[in-house]
Amino acid sequence: MTMQPFKKVTEASYLTAEKAWSYRAILRYFYIQHERMREFLFPEEIFAYVMEQPGFEEYTEEHLHQDLDQLVRWNNLVARQEMGRSRTIEEFKKKRFRYQTTPYTIEFERMLQDMEKGGSVFGGSLEKKEFERLYQALLEVEVTLKKDTLPPADECAQLWNDVFTYFRSITQNTSDYIAHINSEEAEERMQTEAFLVFKDQFTTYLRDFILGLQQTALKIQQLLQTVDIPTLQPIIHQVITHQQQVPRFEDVGLDEKELISDQEEKWRSLSTWFLGNEHSESELDMLQMRTNEQIRRITRVVQRLGERHHYFRSRKKDYLHTAKWFDSLSDINEAHELSAVVFGVFHTRHLFSDHVPTDDIYTDVWDEKPITYETKPRIRNFREKTRPGAIVSQQEKKEEARQTHLLQKQMEQKTLEKYMSGNEIRLDQLPVVEAYVRKMLLGWIGKAMSRKDHTFKTEHGRTVKVHMSKEKQIQLHAEDGIMEMPDVTFEFLDEVKS
Repeated sequence: MTMQPFKKVTEASYLTAEKAWSYRAILRYFYIQHERMREFLFPEEIFAYVMEQPGFEEYTEEHLHQDLDQLVRWNNLVARQEMGRSRTIEEFKKKRFRYQTTPYTIEFERMLQDMEKGGSVFGGSLEKKEFERLYQALLEVEVTLKKDTLPPADECAQLWNDVFTYFRSITQNTSDYIAHINSEEAEERMQTEAFLVFKDQFTTYLRDFILGLQQTALKIQQLLQTVDIPTLQPIIHQVITHQQQVPRFEDVGLDEKELISDQEEKWRSLSTWFLGNEHSESELDMLQMRTNEQIRRITRVVQRLGERHHYFRSRKKDYLHTAKWFDSLSDINEAHELSAVVFGVFHTRHLFSDHVPTDDIYTDVWDEKPITYETKPRIRNFREKTRPGAIVSQQEKKEEARQTHLLQKQMEQKTLEKYMSGNEIRLDQLPVVEAYVRKMLLGWIGKAMSRKDHTFKTEHGRTVKVHMSKEKQIQLHAEDGIMEMPDVTFEFLDEVKS
């Protein structure tokens, strides 16, 4: 079972071709007949179908045969010549073909039909029953493994397929629904007043899913912790045996080890989704966190909508009721107490801090640790106090670094002169060179290749021309390794300055 390299999918060309309107109509008819278990179709019935579709009024049989030939070239259809049943001499002379669609095309049309039904929005749902079905299937796997004799291969394969069918449904539906409620369209609908009617149903739906998930997910996690891959080997072998019993011509020569490894990876994906691994937390925890976040998000949206609704409501009756209440009090202290309740405390100072000690919105203020916040005077002439510092001379360090740099350049120059042969440096004749020499030579090649004449000046003022061979490959040996590269010759065009 070898991994096919990524290649150009020619079968998808009909989706974006200029005549996609006719290609898609033809292949949609093939897909409909395939679902009805009719594999081979003749051009006559295809032409009768497309002529019933709008926009094909000027379509002819010649156009149909041209389209069918093009779809055969794109490998969307397979043409087979019909040798018998020639009713006329003309049909016998004209090669009569019947056509069969290919698997790629069937999958494309099935996908397109599902997308057309779903529209341009995400589907999916949060179904707690799916977790219960998955738990029951996993429980049945555990019970089967404890039996002295395993069931037949077909029963084991059916049980194995049930587990991953439920798991695939969970992952697909939950991811699609989370994407749906995070979409721009859902965001816009949440900002409308009509969302207030829908919010109770939406919140109840999410809350019920969380409760059902918490009840079932813990059981699934405990079960997955007890069933590991070595324990699953008997049932996996039964699944492989069932797969090998199905007669498929293309499966001849499949490696049994790769089939087993494929099933083991599927189980690891299931375990990682519920239990996580050493690199990240489980997708189950992420799903619970995102669902809770959506509930908090809906609460905030409803609160903002309620504030916007009450902003335009007249509070005249409230003010009259409050005024009568104050007027009925005879004691000033009772009036102060009522004022504190209705209007709050007067002359308070509001302090603002950007310190965020926790992300939990349900944490009370008195549960947090106190912090120290320094306030600054809000006056124009305020300046923060700074301590005067002395200016330290760095002349000695600068001179030392300068001398070190000059010595290094002199050493590089002497090393290059050691490797020169006349006015050239040939890489194929160099011994093992130092690491900095290798870096410098590669830097020279980079400078030369950026110029048309492949000529540049070094830091020492030498003019160098680089000759690079396009055929010959050499190995440059350096102290830090061996590098395979084209053969390069450095030619010094000027005389050595004394």
